[in-house]
Amino acid sequence: MLVHVVMMKFADAGDAAKAKLRLEELADAVPDIRTLSCFLNELETGVSWHLLLRTTHLDTADLKAYQAHPLHHEFGAWIRPLLTDRAVVDYTEAEVR
Repeated sequence: MLVHVVMMKFADAGDAAKAKLRLEELADAVPDIRTLSCFLNELETGVSWHLLLRTTHLDTADLKAYQAHPLHHEFGAWIRPLLTDRAVVDYTEAEVR
């Protein structure tokens, strides 16, 4: 399973809650998302990010299909002007048996 993690910083921290709701709507609308979890920051520190997104995908092709989906593009066009920074980590998670 490929795990895709994105951390986001917003110019206005209040936009993180709106982004969380919009991201959660993608989970049911985009078939290439196997799981989706979003978390809002609870402790504001000097190194805090406002929102963490974690999605899982079968493989790299699955992730790329999600990223190419029109709803992902629509979300990206909406969120990009609101962000001051973002960080991404993609890794393979071994399946638990």
